[in-house]
Amino acid sequence: MLARFYDPSSGSIQVDGTDLREVSLESLSQQIGIVFQDSFLFHSSVGENLRYANPDATPENIEAATSAAHIHDFIQSLPEGYETVVGERGHRLSGGEKQRMAIARVILKDPRIVILDEATSNLDTLSEQFIQAALRPLFAGRTSFVIAHRLSTVLAADVILVFDGGRLVERGTHWELVRQGGLYADLYERQFSSGQREHEDQDLVAARL
Repeated sequence: MLARFYDPSSGSIQVDGTDLREVSLESLSQQIGIVFQDSFLFHSSVGENLRYANPDATPENIEAATSAAHIHDFIQSLPEGYETVVGERGHRLSGGEKQRMAIARVILKDPRIVILDEATSNLDTLSEQFIQAALRPLFAGRTSFVIAHRLSTVLAADVILVFDGGRLVERGTHWELVRQGGLYADLYERQFSSGQREHEDQDLVAARL
């Protein structure tokens, strides 16, 4: 609803007091950057995929974004560097590499609002570590909404909302929720003590303001 893929059936979604239905989709799109669970890349070069977010980006802008996303060195190691064609949907890249490309693309866009939709859910531990490092510059100075099952993605959020079966059941910071001893505390204990993944009907939404 924040990106206006669909509108609420009642009430409103507002940014800075303005109902999103009162602004153009083009204007809204310019203010929002999204990293999905499965990031889409075109059958084109690395550089062209990045410039999709900002056609006027200079090589210096692109290198700064990829460095912040911890993907620059990898791109430089490719046969043709930034001119390397990644293949349809980026099939020549691993999941972690595609996610860091997507993060670099959002950094290059420089939106006011960032949405991460399960951006680390299918990654191995090493890839997730790279992604976590890439997220710090992405979140800086922006309002960020993070939807995740892996708690490592949301630990530092200003507000964590815990949903169970589609219902909001808890709200607070990480340590407030741990002290409450409820569902979040149980998920935290299970994930960090045994590495188990959360049940699929239990979602976390983190708002970093």
